Amino acid sequence: MRNKNIFKSFILTLFVSFFGACYLSKKENNKPNILFIAIDDLNDWVGYLGGHPQAETPNIDRLIKKGIGFSRAYTVAPLCNPSRVALLTGLYPSTSGIYGNRDNFRKNLPNQITLLQHFRANGYLTKGGGKIFHGNNRPNDSLSWDYYFISKGVTKKSGRDPNLPEVSTGKGWFNWGPLNVEDDQMQDFKVVEWVKSELKKSHEKPFFIACGFYRPHLPWYVPKKYFDKYPIEEIILPETKINDRNDLPEFGKIFASQRYSASLGTDLNEGIQDHDLVLEYDQWEKGVQAYLASISFVDNYVGELIDELENSKYEENTIIVLWGDHGWHLGEKQHWRKQALWEDTTHVPFIISYPKKIQKNKICRAPVSLIDIYPTLVDLAGISKKEDLDGESLLDLLKNPSMKWDRSVLSTYGKGNHAVRSENWRYIQYRDGSNELYNHDNDPNEWYNLSENSNYKDVIERLKKIIPLHEK
Repeated sequence: MRNKNIFKSFILTLFVSFFGACYLSKKENNKPNILFIAIDDLNDWVGYLGGHPQAETPNIDRLIKKGIGFSRAYTVAPLCNPSRVALLTGLYPSTSGIYGNRDNFRKNLPNQITLLQHFRANGYLTKGGGKIFHGNNRPNDSLSWDYYFISKGVTKKSGRDPNLPEVSTGKGWFNWGPLNVEDDQMQDFKVVEWVKSELKKSHEKPFFIACGFYRPHLPWYVPKKYFDKYPIEEIILPETKINDRNDLPEFGKIFASQRYSASLGTDLNEGIQDHDLVLEYDQWEKGVQAYLASISFVDNYVGELIDELENSKYEENTIIVLWGDHGWHLGEKQHWRKQALWEDTTHVPFIISYPKKIQKNKICRAPVSLIDIYPTLVDLAGISKKEDLDGESLLDLLKNPSMKWDRSVLSTYGKGNHAVRSENWRYIQYRDGSNELYNHDNDPNEWYNLSENSNYKDVIERLKKIIPLHEK
């Protein structure tokens, strides 16, 4: 009798274990997958943002038909490492202490749970390739990934314009030109092919796959056919204003003409005046052409990712998130590169698609920040909440993109330097106490600094409340 009861207990245990596992597996498989697309140095020269009249991004724009594009999305920091650390940890630089490209976030935040870690802990398979954390082609954080694809390809072996000066680092970072290679020799192509292979597989767990594009980061080398789309004699230069630096505070002038070192605080790279060099060597049209060509190259392969997903069994249950890590100047405000706090350095493309839960083919004009991606994905996926994040979930906006959203967003470049962007205003405050104020209703190019006008004192006081009082 006792043996019979033991046998029944054994059978019952097997039954419960089997069907319990099936239930949990079914529940886990109902979680949405995530395709996470990061694009390095992509500013608002994207069709739906209208940043440049010649920019062609049909595939990025096509993604909006499947979801929502944010027209007022802003980076947390206009520099690769602090921007990505903020997005992937959910913490502002003032919270984390990560301000520069050389800062290692694991030294500052050894116990911080990244976005990828949090999804791993909630039953997800996390895989990545390309540039996600700062450091091209380096995963940088083994705690975040189940697997990381390492790719290599042509980036700078040929194509350099010999007329370009040796500027900045002395290593010729201002390099661009057409490459006489096929697309399949490019690193970004190889990362996309790897992602496509993952979308063809059957995965037992819900997946979080991250695809990091390196272009349009410098050097702007892409195959010649992308340059041919933009004949040099037809290039339209960005709108600029002569003597645009004149009404800036001294610290703002330094930001415009030189490159402030976020890691070193007050240290400045003396003698670096990129815009003046570009003009001296007659490179403006070539630079704009190369940047547009690099964008078209990336957009083509964003399209390949979308096509592959649409042809897979994962289409209806996959969240797509596309974002640029920060903006880029090509002469606006007589400035080149990122590393400043104006609109062109902070305004970024940001699109979310999820057929099951959010609206389609909508533009949301509310100001949002990349710091909001972490809590938003947690809510969209329906996994456990993550406390102590600095951002806000955008789930309500995704369900109703025209809802009232009374919020301003923060961008930081180096300790003590911040920009606050509301629906109509941009306020910049530098570490020395000087500031700038722009009214985007009638000055979208930020040509007229209103910070000295006493009529706007109340506006400044209201926007200053967003700036953190304490910084790590």
